[in-house]
Amino acid sequence: MKVGIVGLPNVGKSTLFNALTKSKVLAANYPFATIDPNVGVVNVNDLRLDVLFEIYKPERVIPTSIEFIDIAGLVQGASKGEGLGNQFLSHIREVDAICQVVRCFEDGNITHVEGSIDPLRDLEIIKIELRLADLDVIDKRIPKIEKKAKAKIKEAVLEYDALIKVRKMIEEEKHLKDLDMSEDELKMIKNFNLLSLKPMIYIANLADTDLENPESNHFYTRLIEKANTEGIQVVPVSAQVEYEIANLTKEEQLDFLEAYGLTASGLDEVIRSSYALLGLKTYFTAGVKEVRAWTFIDGMKAPQCAGIIHTDFERGFIKAETIAYDDLVEAKTPQAAKEKGKVRLEGKEYVVKDGDIMVFRFNV
Repeated sequence: MKVGIVGLPNVGKSTLFNALTKSKVLAANYPFATIDPNVGVVNVNDLRLDVLFEIYKPERVIPTSIEFIDIAGLVQGASKGEGLGNQFLSHIREVDAICQVVRCFEDGNITHVEGSIDPLRDLEIIKIELRLADLDVIDKRIPKIEKKAKAKIKEAVLEYDALIKVRKMIEEEKHLKDLDMSEDELKMIKNFNLLSLKPMIYIANLADTDLENPESNHFYTRLIEKANTEGIQVVPVSAQVEYEIANLTKEEQLDFLEAYGLTASGLDEVIRSSYALLGLKTYFTAGVKEVRAWTFIDGMKAPQCAGIIHTDFERGFIKAETIAYDDLVEAKTPQAAKEKGKVRLEGKEYVVKDGDIMVFRFNV
């Protein structure tokens, strides 16, 4: 999974990226401190892996991961080449979801490119730039397929109708949740990687003093009200606090967070929210050699999930020996779970559940 991080300059994007990826990219008090896109792979903190480690005592544990891409701050006119322009937008066309960092704190030492703090104005600037970039793509493509669509060529009609719907959504300033599009239409225009069609999360970057009670911050409450109308989730974090704890041990992090009245890292919530946004779940393979987490799309059947490990597993799928995570924890050992009848043999139509521990049987 790839997630793009966007926002205006100096809102905390690169600081957040550094915290997520434990990187040392430049986070400076001037626009375009980020020139080339920064890319980092982040392991997903899944506490179930710790439990499975205690049960199986494997040689290694491999978590699942997310790739984050931090691009330069966008400014008004980015879609037309202002600032460093479209070259940055092109870097996030390949991502699965977008996290927009919105500054919700005052600090005279950190300049704001627009001269003042206003989350709703900032949201609007980014939204307009993403949509204008999409309009440019759509308006270049439509004339090339219009004649074929009028000639009733099936694929051209499907593509033309889908592009017209997206253009109408943009022009009428509607939201992704308002878009009425068939699965076939969505598949048809998937390769365009339109930014307006990517699911989004707002990350409210707060001062550390607001973490214990984000609702006391009027910038944050305005952002929540706006996001609710759009059907978009808001995750409150302090990028600076997250950066400060990024390189601490788990025990030290818990102590640090407790000082702010928190029980978990805001970055863990960003990752969990990204998973939920994309309908992603996790299943596990486990044994004495390795315990490993695998990401799959909710609704996938057993052969498809087997194919995530290797295409041969899907091609020659026979059965999946399966146990639910909670059943294993209750039984304490795989053998005890089997004796209690909790280990099942599932076939090709089985829809894999989050937390399933699976052994795939196949023959190629």
